[in-house]
Amino acid sequence: MTFNAINFKDKFSKFSEHWSPRVIAEMNDYQFKLVKVEGEFVWHNHPDTDEVFIVIEGTLNIEFRDGVVSLNAGEMFVIPKGVEHKPAAAYECKIMIVEPKGVVNTGDSGGELTAENDVWV
Repeated sequence: MTFNAINFKDKFSKFSEHWSPRVIAEMNDYQFKLVKVEGEFVWHNHPDTDEVFIVIEGTLNIEFRDGVVSLNAGEMFVIPKGVEHKPAAAYECKIMIVEPKGVVNTGDSGGELTAENDVWV
C-alpha cells in the first residue's frame, strides 16, 4: 500500500478535454471521477443509480425539466436515479462525480459525448 494523497489540482492538469471523466480512485464498486465541463451537455438519466456532482472550481448548473440547481465551488448535489437532467457551465468548471463503476456519462442518451469508461489520470 502507498500513502500518497490525491491532489485534485495535479490531476486536473493532466487533461484538457471537456465532458470526458477521468477516474482518480475507486472505493468498493464506486469510482471518483474528475471532469472539466464547459457549455451544455445532453439531457439524460441514469435509470439504475444516483449520481453525485461535487464542484471543485467554477459554477455548474444542473437543469431539470421542472427547475435548475446552481452549484458553486465547495457545493454538491445528489441526483436520484431515473431523474432526467442536463449539466451546463457558462465557463470551464471542474467537478468530481461519484458513481458506480461502469456508469456511462451520457446515461440512457448515448451519442457523441459518450466517454470511455475507466480512463485513469
